[in-house]
Amino acid sequence: MGSIAKQYLIQLQRHPLRTKALTAGFLSAISDIASQKLTGIQKLQLRRLVLKVLFGVAYLGPFGHFLHLLLDKIFKGKKDNKTVAKKVLVEQLTSSPWNNLIFMLYYGLVVEGRPWIHVKSKIKKDFPAVQYTAWTFWPVLGWINHQYVPLQFRVIFQSLVGFCWGIFLNLQARSVALPKAK
Repeated sequence: MGSIAKQYLIQLQRHPLRTKALTAGFLSAISDIASQKLTGIQKLQLRRLVLKVLFGVAYLGPFGHFLHLLLDKIFKGKKDNKTVAKKVLVEQLTSSPWNNLIFMLYYGLVVEGRPWIHVKSKIKKDFPAVQYTAWTFWPVLGWINHQYVPLQFRVIFQSLVGFCWGIFLNLQARSVALPKAK
């Protein structure tokens, strides 16, 4: 196991963006498999799984990578309590609502293939509760991340916590009652 961890750290150092993107994709896959099982899906939906991996690789990993670099640049890498509070506040007022909205749009339009009108209705109905839950869940983890986790591991920490958050979002975003678009 030590060899795998060592290789991972080498890859993270040599190819940080790629490594974070692939890690986010892998954890998105695990999260989606758990979500599918929790919702009673008997046979794994591979299309959905691939689309969730794609979301992790193409969006979550890169977005987190550049967000944390930007926050550290804006706040000059400081870790005093006042600066960490500002980082968490900026993150919660900007990227948190953005990420939740993007996920709900992607899930409804791409993963489920719903028409825009249904996705828009679902977001209007559920986004406030999702965002409120995010604001009760993520600030503490953001504080830990910015205060104690080295910059190169922040996206990975966020992805690990995001594993659980992804299950919550999957359960919230799915449209059980809406008929499938033809």
